[in-house]
Amino acid sequence: MTVTLHRPYLALLSALLCSPFGLAFAHDASDELVIVDNDWNAPGSYVGQAALMPLLASPHVKVIGLTTVTGDCWRDEGAANLLRYLEEIGAEDIPVCNGAVFPLVNTRERMIHWEQSHGFIFWKGAWNDPAHFPSSHPLEPYKVATPVDGLPHTKVTGETAAAFMIRQVHAHPHQVTIFEGGPMTNLALAIGLDPEFAGLAKRLMFMGGAVTQVGPADGFHSDFNIIFDPEAAHITLAAPWASITAYAEVSDAYVFDAALLKRIQEHRTPAGDYLARNSGLGLPLWEELGAAVIADPTLVKSTLEVSMDVDIDHGSSYGRTVVGSATAKPPLGVATVTLVQAVDGRRFVDQYVAAVQTDLRARAP
Repeated sequence: MTVTLHRPYLALLSALLCSPFGLAFAHDASDELVIVDNDWNAPGSYVGQAALMPLLASPHVKVIGLTTVTGDCWRDEGAANLLRYLEEIGAEDIPVCNGAVFPLVNTRERMIHWEQSHGFIFWKGAWNDPAHFPSSHPLEPYKVATPVDGLPHTKVTGETAAAFMIRQVHAHPHQVTIFEGGPMTNLALAIGLDPEFAGLAKRLMFMGGAVTQVGPADGFHSDFNIIFDPEAAHITLAAPWASITAYAEVSDAYVFDAALLKRIQEHRTPAGDYLARNSGLGLPLWEELGAAVIADPTLVKSTLEVSMDVDIDHGSSYGRTVVGSATAKPPLGVATVTLVQAVDGRRFVDQYVAAVQTDLRARAP
């Protein structure tokens, strides 16, 4: 079959190739430098912005930039909510760079066609049916609904996500952790533009790669970040990263519920108040766990090395993670990935509460 990139990427790729490798931010040599690429959510259910707190509250981590991509919601709407969150918590100095609006190949129409042939997908993110998810607008990619806390005053930078990530790994070779919390479209674009990009990063940590891929009774949707842009995930996993870690297998065990919110609100801070206003209850602490593991790797108690790929054939397994033995010859997958299989859950939750209870404005010099 013929695979065609969306038209907007032709101009994007041309612009990125002309981007200079400039200097990045000053930092302490002991800092863990992190770029978070995510499909930052609109308030009302899961609020991925809160996952920044384990990183921002850590004295050993410096978040050098945030990048946006379409996934759970459209890119621009996610960016507006991210900027507003940063203003609320006092972290508006962190640069935010917009990334991809559309997946490399996948489209809403392709996903609907897949469903007609192979089964219902409950969560389609930006392509959700408004009949079931009233705040969704699948045919209006650039619409930005006003956030609960109002529109932000700050703006995204003029640099694209891929160009920013490429520039930072060149400025800080083998020092930058890329934390991928959404679809991997921006990473695939950066890899295509610069063959050195993945190898110059310190590591990739991503939310996805679940081995157990059977969704609930209301439809297959186990690994949304992968199935939204399978081709990008395939390209990303094939790149020469020094280290790749996936933690989706354990993230569902820790849920943001009423008891956890009550505990967080025992010490009021802007971050905790934002959660109370904007976040729904009952969903796992997905990106929060990944951020916590970056800030404190000792939280991990058990791992498994596997080979991993993503099926990009447009059949019944399109977007499924393919996992096999890391020692098989030839390997089943294209990448060796460390699967997190167990964490110190009590300590993770304690650390997350403490992070959200940190007032960043009070810590500022």
